[in-house]
Amino acid sequence: MGSEVKEEGEGVAVAVAVVFTYGTLKKGFHNHRVLDELMATGEAAFLGRCRTSIRYPLVCGPYRVPFLLDLPGRGRRVSGELYSVSSERALSLLDELEGTSRGHYQRRPIEVVELVEGEEDEEEEEEGQGEERKRRKTRRAEAYYADSRYAMEMWNKCGKEGYGSYTEEVARGYVKRGDRPPHFSFLDHIRFFLSSSSSSSPC
Repeated sequence: MGSEVKEEGEGVAVAVAVVFTYGTLKKGFHNHRVLDELMATGEAAFLGRCRTSIRYPLVCGPYRVPFLLDLPGRGRRVSGELYSVSSERALSLLDELEGTSRGHYQRRPIEVVELVEGEEDEEEEEEGQGEERKRRKTRRAEAYYADSRYAMEMWNKCGKEGYGSYTEEVARGYVKRGDRPPHFSFLDHIRFFLSSSSSSSPC
């Protein structure tokens, strides 16, 4: 399931999971504080920048919350960051943040390719670069995808277009969880978003 277990040794933590982050858990975004705290306790470590090995849709839902849709072959190759998680407690905290038990996201396998120094997050692949990418190191990881029950509906809602990276510009208008209307669940907000008449392309 994307976990990469290392041999135990002095100063080396065993990875319970390797997690690909593509949205608000990335450096510079609101929820990265969770990973900062886990890194401070030695329960997580930054492994580097990366990009999905194949195309996936990355869209924004209600309140500019990012969603990676498990619809391989559609959208674009998505850039993000890779982290090792070395405790079940840390992985449980991430699962709770992403609402895996509440039908918000699902943690499932993904394959990513490392980004070399100086390579842009949203750089379009030019002729010949595909072969170069194949020669790079790929890693199996896990990502928090939008729950499969509404993934296709969200893809259609967003005009079947997506982003290659969740940037500050894309995130403009993001509303933190504590600033959203408190009387509705996040699933309610998703339903309202999907049923609304207004739409943008991409979302």
